[in-house]
Amino acid sequence: MKRYQKPPDDDLRKRLTPQQYHVTQENGTEPPFQNAYWNNTKPGIYVDIVTGEPLFVTSDQYDAGCGWPSFTKPIDTDVVRYKRDTSYGMERIEVRSRAGDSHLGHVFNDGPEEEGGLRYCINSAALRFIPLEDMEQEGYGEYRHLLVGKD
Repeated sequence: MKRYQKPPDDDLRKRLTPQQYHVTQENGTEPPFQNAYWNNTKPGIYVDIVTGEPLFVTSDQYDAGCGWPSFTKPIDTDVVRYKRDTSYGMERIEVRSRAGDSHLGHVFNDGPEEEGGLRYCINSAALRFIPLEDMEQEGYGEYRHLLVGKD
């Protein structure tokens, strides 16, 4: 985990877009169907926009019809943290990144039953997508096995 460190707030404000900052640092939500990855079909992995820590893999991504990227599980159980969220008069489970403590989205119990029944509904603004063909040069080659041969 030492490899993935959260930068100081001043650095984040300079590096992230206003929407990325709002989502990850202020628990915001981007609009559905108007975000970068809600309908991504390219193979690759998603990393925390704040720290670069790997979070999700496209082989676990599916179209939930909600307008945000949806996954059946994180890339590893230890890379996310869960927090009770009672904002907006709802009872939900917030998903946060381990190293960066970034707000990612929420997890719901309405996912595909054959994959465990969970739906990780994640904001694109909290993620950076690394296409399969760029994973090696970007330093994520160790995760290629999660995608190669999955077609």
